[in-house]
Amino acid sequence: MREIAGIQEELDTWRTISEKVNNLRDLAILGDESFRNELEQEIGAVQKILDQLELETLLGGKYDKGNALLSINAGAGGTDAQDWGEMLMRMYLRWAEHNGYETEIINQSPGEEAGIKSVTILISGKYAFGYLRCEKGVHRLVRLSPFDAAHRRHTSFVQVEVLPEVAAEDPSITINPDEISIDVFKSSGAGGQNVQKNATAIRITHIPTGIVVSCQNERSQVQNRENALKVLRGRLYQIELEKQEEKLSELRGEYQKAEWGSQIRSYILHPYQLVKDHRTDYEKGNTSAVLDGEINEFIEEYLKWKKN
Repeated sequence: MREIAGIQEELDTWRTISEKVNNLRDLAILGDESFRNELEQEIGAVQKILDQLELETLLGGKYDKGNALLSINAGAGGTDAQDWGEMLMRMYLRWAEHNGYETEIINQSPGEEAGIKSVTILISGKYAFGYLRCEKGVHRLVRLSPFDAAHRRHTSFVQVEVLPEVAAEDPSITINPDEISIDVFKSSGAGGQNVQKNATAIRITHIPTGIVVSCQNERSQVQNRENALKVLRGRLYQIELEKQEEKLSELRGEYQKAEWGSQIRSYILHPYQLVKDHRTDYEKGNTSAVLDGEINEFIEEYLKWKKN
């Protein structure tokens, strides 16, 4: 039923565009100059929709149309890296808001002095995973540190992980109850007294792979367990995907696992301002706009680059 609804939505979109184009053509044929401004505006709006639909043709992965689980983990750089993690969290939350996606923070570990050590956000909406998978990798920040008494320039690294929200009924990913260990504990960090009273936080360990997933943001133990299983399913799917890529790469010789030091994007705030994607070489000088969630250009350039 979900597939049928999705196809029906696509058909409705194309029918609407077809009707608009026919109406615009009829107006243009009249040759009335008084309609010129209206025509130009309407044609621009249709072109924008067509550009978006063209971009979506690059999103043909199994879960590209679905929701995304985005995790941010502070790396090298101490307090600066944890602050950088929080800056990235805000950037992605703003991006989601600008693009009409719903967000839910399902797990968050605050930093010792500032920022966050890690956070996992569920981003819900059409093509959320397809777009956000372009953001997977190491993000590097260069700036004058607000946590350094001498105000020296620091470089910080944060790892961004993007997983699909794999449906529980998907037969390709199964979790054997006998292969997981579930621990219940009291939530830590900010959250208020109600969060602290009961042991509602969940830690799931997948014994065959050693993957450990924790969720503690909800007051309900059941909800935390479900969120943890969502993340676990996503990580198991990612492992299977990487195995397939690795097998194919044995013939091509080009597989490279994402690791520290191989940053995908640099955000330079000092001595000049620039955000540069190292995969596509696309760059933007308005760092404030980028950190305020305007990253669609980087995503579009990556999708086009990946296609080629």
